[in-house]
Amino acid sequence: MDHRLSRPVVERFVAGERLEDAVDAIIKLNRSGIGGILDLLGEGVTDPASASEAEDEYLASIKLIEETGIDTTVTIKLTQLGLAFDKAECIEYVRRLATEARSIGTYIEIDMEQTAFVSDTLEVYRALRADFDDIRLAMQAYLRRTPADLQAMAELRPKIRLIKGAYSESPEVAVQKRAEIDAQFAWLTDWLLANGTDPAIGTHDGALIDHCIASAGRAGVGKEGFELQFLYGIRRDLQQRLADEGYRTRVYVPFGSAWYPYLMRRMAERPANLRFFLRALAGG
Repeated sequence: MDHRLSRPVVERFVAGERLEDAVDAIIKLNRSGIGGILDLLGEGVTDPASASEAEDEYLASIKLIEETGIDTTVTIKLTQLGLAFDKAECIEYVRRLATEARSIGTYIEIDMEQTAFVSDTLEVYRALRADFDDIRLAMQAYLRRTPADLQAMAELRPKIRLIKGAYSESPEVAVQKRAEIDAQFAWLTDWLLANGTDPAIGTHDGALIDHCIASAGRAGVGKEGFELQFLYGIRRDLQQRLADEGYRTRVYVPFGSAWYPYLMRRMAERPANLRFFLRALAGG
């Protein structure tokens, strides 16, 4: 994919390279009754200096949230904080970030990455959950292990962001057919509404959103008991309609210079992602 093709995609789906660009985007969302999820792009750091630099950038994000008073959470990638080479230090980074976020009235969300990091990510979440019950953890519906992983956390009543999953994984690890992924997503939605705490359902699929709303009704969960989450630039009409109807809605707002190589890698890993982004670009 050449630069001329990808540039409109980048401009549509990323707020900009600077933190201030993302904050400006979230201010506009807030004016429409939609919350933000601030996402500093980049992952897979390989040295302590880079992990420390990422922590500094996250702390700067939290400081600017406090200064502007915007309604947003902060999502973090554990491999950006050294998970791949120093899990203990990664936990301390997250602990500091969670403490700072709580001090200004928001909280941290933890992204889920490739399957190689799932077990370690769950360990980090468990290590912090007792002190920070507001941390939300992303779980990927297409992974075959996810139902068992959630069942194993049932006693915690975990706070989860459910997403389909974007990484290219083998059939042994992940469900491949869309209908099967959707069925597992729906089952996990039901489980979270019955057994989780303040679940966030991250999908642009209208049928799965309708399923969530109906399931929440069956579980006796009101509109304040769950959240609907979207990616920046995708289904903006649906985001606004749901917010106008009183549903808690947040948008994942990415920023940073790492967007371009990130997009290229995602397209190479999973061509379906390209079709998804281009359809969204054409359809609003």
